This record gives sequence, C-alpha cells and structure tokens, in this order.
Amino acid sequence: MRAKILILLLATVFLTTAALAEAQQPKKIPRIGFLSGTPDAQKNRLAAFQKGLRELGYLEGQNIAIDYRWTAGKNERLPDLAAELVRLKVDVIVTVSRGIQAAMDATKTIPIVMATSGDPVASGFVVSLARPGGNITGLSQMSPELGGKRLELLKEVLKKVSVVAVLFWDVDPGQVVQINMKEVEVAARALGVQLQIMKVSEPNDLENAFSAMTKGRASALIALTGTNFTYRGRIADLAAKSRLPAIYPGGEFVDAGGLMSYGPDITENYRRAATYVDKILKGAKPADLPVEQPTKFEFIINLKTAKQIGLTIPPNVLVRADRVIK
Repeated sequence: MRAKILILLLATVFLTTAALAEAQQPKKIPRIGFLSGTPDAQKNRLAAFQKGLRELGYLEGQNIAIDYRWTAGKNERLPDLAAELVRLKVDVIVTVSRGIQAAMDATKTIPIVMATSGDPVASGFVVSLARPGGNITGLSQMSPELGGKRLELLKEVLKKVSVVAVLFWDVDPGQVVQINMKEVEVAARALGVQLQIMKVSEPNDLENAFSAMTKGRASALIALTGTNFTYRGRIADLAAKSRLPAIYPGGEFVDAGGLMSYGPDITENYRRAATYVDKILKGAKPADLPVEQPTKFEFIINLKTAKQIGLTIPPNVLVRADRVIK
C-alpha cells in the first residue's frame, strides 16, 4: 500500500514538474514578413493592416512579430528581401504588386498573402480566384470596368473635353493596364474623346510625360490602376502645375493633392489582409482561401485642387461624392 502511495506521489510530482516546465517554456510567437515599398508611402496602408491585426487580437511584440522589409523605391531589391524573409522562417509573407512575384520565386511553401494585386490569375499567382491552388491568396483590386467610368466622370465635369491623356507605369504586373485600357477605349469612342497614351517606366520620365501632354493639347488626365502609388504626390503636383483636371484609381492620390478618384479603398484591402493572416496562422491553407475582389467603390473630390486649377465641379457630380476635401 505504501509503495502504491509512493508511486502515486512520485507520478504527481513528475506531472506537476513537467507541467510547470512546459508553462515556463516561451511559446513560439508567429512571425509575419511584410514586404513593400517605402515606410512613408505605405504609412496609411500599414496602419490599416496593423489595425486589422489588433481587431483580431494580435498585438505586435506580444503575441505576434512582424519583420519589415522595405525596397526604399528600388524594386530590384525585392528578390533579395524576399529571400531574407524566407531565411528568417516567417510563418506568412504579406506583400503587393511585384513583391508577390519575388516572394513566389523565393518560396513555394511559406504562405503568401496579397494585400492587393492586379489580376492574380493572369499573373500566374493563383490558378483561379475561387481556388488559388498554391501557397498564395489574398485580395485583388481588379475592377476593369472602372476605367470607362472614370472617363465618364471626367466628361461630366468637363463637357467640352476632347483629348484625354492616359498615364500608367509601363512595368505592369497582372496585365492591369491592358484590361483597363480596353474599357477606357470603349468609353472614349462612345464619348467622342481622343486618348493620348503616356507610358512611364521610372520617376524621371514624369516631367517629360506631362510636357508631352501639354504639347498634345490634352485637357484632362486619367491615371490608370498600375500608376506608381509611391509617386502619387509628385504626379498630383505635376497635374496641378499643368492645370490638368485628373482622375485617379484611389483616394490616396486625392489625399496627396489629386483632383478626383474613383475606385476601391485599398487601405481597406490591407485591413482585410489581416483576416487572411489570422486564418492561415490558425491552420487554413492558402490554396483553399478564395481571393477577394473589391465590392465597394468610393468617389472622392478635392475642392482645394479644383480651386487651384480654376475648375468648378458641377453640383450634380459633387453630390455623388462619397467624400469631399474642402
């Protein structure tokens, strides 16, 4: 009987000691790799992503860690930065645009979440939107019908517009420009508008592009999805100096001084990206998580810029704005 009691006591001590030892072992904190452009340009988007994590109960530095890798505007660094995150053995990589391809080239096993993307199917990132099929999933900003809608809005503001410049970055992931251009061309024919195509491949091309718009007698500008977000302030400033009424793909261009925008709220995409991270950390496979497409679009007008270029926004257009900057 004493032997049984002794064995029972020893077993209890052993189990208690093991439990205490296990409790004292630091739990592995999930690590996210965040791969993007420059901290300043991405400030609002990063804040939205961090907010999404907090809403799901993740506190950076406490129960989750984020390894940031920034290109500082040098996209040629993307492959090396993606490889660094893979070597760190992060649990998931969050990235956008050309960062998606760099991450995809660096790993076939670590889950990759697209905070936003063009056409991920055409890019070869996923097999389909409903069933991505690999280690990549996330959100897309693909909404080709908006190209024509933006031209229609310009025409409502500028009844007599006849030549509209179309600005986009020549290095275009996901064939976004090609898809959007088709819609713009259809709308241009219907509205009797001539298009002046302006391809830009690097920041130093911008001044020459706007000079060419002026020489080509463009009286308005559309910046397509695929226009470099990092240089939104510079683009908006050049448009204002050229006195070109312009419409942009997202509200952040308007916040930077652009006249108008119509498109999905990309900062909301970043907040939603946190839900993909959460699901993956809880065991979901990227291959089984459908890619989200935008369902909500916002129309924003900057009246300060309108006044600066001497433009009056018609009341019937102004009343339809979701947000007006005064």
